[in-house]
Amino acid sequence: MKKINTHDAPQPAGHYSQAIVHNGLVFVAGQLPLDADGQMVAGGIEIQARQTMKNIEAILIAAGSGLDQVLKVSIFIPDIEYWPELNRVYADIMGDHKPARAVIPCGVLHYDALLEIEVIAAVKED
Repeated sequence: MKKINTHDAPQPAGHYSQAIVHNGLVFVAGQLPLDADGQMVAGGIEIQARQTMKNIEAILIAAGSGLDQVLKVSIFIPDIEYWPELNRVYADIMGDHKPARAVIPCGVLHYDALLEIEVIAAVKED
């Protein structure tokens, strides 16, 4: 088991790792729309989704993976009303790659973020 930590994404604010690599898989902890300094980005769901996916991509790269290796995505949102715009932005970022995904309306998120995303990805084979 290998812990992943990159300064290109926000540092954990609690007792967890940015990601764990185990048996060829990367498990990325839930990421919020924070910049690398840990500050919430201002703006709506599009800006927050793009920042969160940027953080996830940085963590995946540090783990020897990438967005094209994502197998499963869980996206938590405070209200289902965000789904259409979120889906549009997500499709723009992911392109033709369509991993399994769940979008879960869950009520208020930490720091009043508009989303939190966690992923499971494969480590790229050499």
